[in-house]
Amino acid sequence: MSMLDRPATTTAMQAPRISRSIRWAAHAVPLCALPSGLWRIALVAGWPDWYGNHEWLPWERPYVLSLSLIAECLALLTLGLVRPWGERLPARVPFVGGRLLPVRAVVVPASVGAFLATALAAYATLNYFFHFVPELNDKGEVFPTNGPGAWALWVCYLPILAWGPLLAVVTRAYHLRRTR
Repeated sequence: MSMLDRPATTTAMQAPRISRSIRWAAHAVPLCALPSGLWRIALVAGWPDWYGNHEWLPWERPYVLSLSLIAECLALLTLGLVRPWGERLPARVPFVGGRLLPVRAVVVPASVGAFLATALAAYATLNYFFHFVPELNDKGEVFPTNGPGAWALWVCYLPILAWGPLLAVVTRAYHLRRTR
């Protein structure tokens, strides 16, 4: 009987257990991305008047909302590194359901994602202080720089700095678990 033909329960019983800290780290990633998405949704809704009299172009609001949706979906993929569907495709997937996922097919995209999340968060943080790109809004400010808007920005975007490192740790644990 080949590895692909074995029932999922046999493979799962032989697989090493996932530590509680790795599970917590994997579940923390979507929670790290959530506040920034909520901040963008509030921005588009015009709830706090952070951009004042900004004239939204027709494509800007859907673009900003799609950033939130895509970021949260990508963050949720981290759960696959600690769940069975990240090791074996669910049976309901047509043609390939029930097969083991190659370790590289999971580890390489997750590693690239960890690097990009870390690099993007670092760049955005440094850009806030050093203004690598020109100001974006009509007031000459990239983001709110004082008052409640600035505090909301920091509170909502600070957790996203942990996304890349947490994903890297969970990816490394997945790789070690699957290659033993």
